[in-house]
Amino acid sequence: MSRKASPTRNPLLHALPTEQAQARRFGKARTARSTAILEDYVELIADLIESTGEARATDIARRLGVSHPTAINTIARLKREDLATARPYRGIFLTEKGEALARRVRARHRLVLEVLLALGVPRETAEADAEGIEHHVSEGTLKAFSEFLKESRVKKAS
Repeated sequence: MSRKASPTRNPLLHALPTEQAQARRFGKARTARSTAILEDYVELIADLIESTGEARATDIARRLGVSHPTAINTIARLKREDLATARPYRGIFLTEKGEALARRVRARHRLVLEVLLALGVPRETAEADAEGIEHHVSEGTLKAFSEFLKESRVKKAS
């Protein structure tokens, strides 16, 4: 049974990409979702250590809005991936690899946030949106964001 295209559909907006291109895009999104969780934890652990001197599973769970067992499971994953270490009753600490990831995630977050603010997005919305976008944006897009901000600063200065 064949379906006829609806006369009201815009073929340019509804044309499917090739199977390979679409699979690549969905694969990239799945990978980004998987790493986004680790990135959120690493970024939060770095923030907690910087602001309070320690990162405890209880604090991580509360700040991320997850259950304590979920936080413990993800912290175990961080340890398996050599991003963090933990000692009983001592909290969670980032490894060098974890600290490097936290720096990269923070830089991406700041860049995405700056672009959203430059576009006129209200701060609260920009903060919330940057949390999601930062994990899914490519290096090429980040470079374009950086160039956009440089150009907009030059225009404002002149």
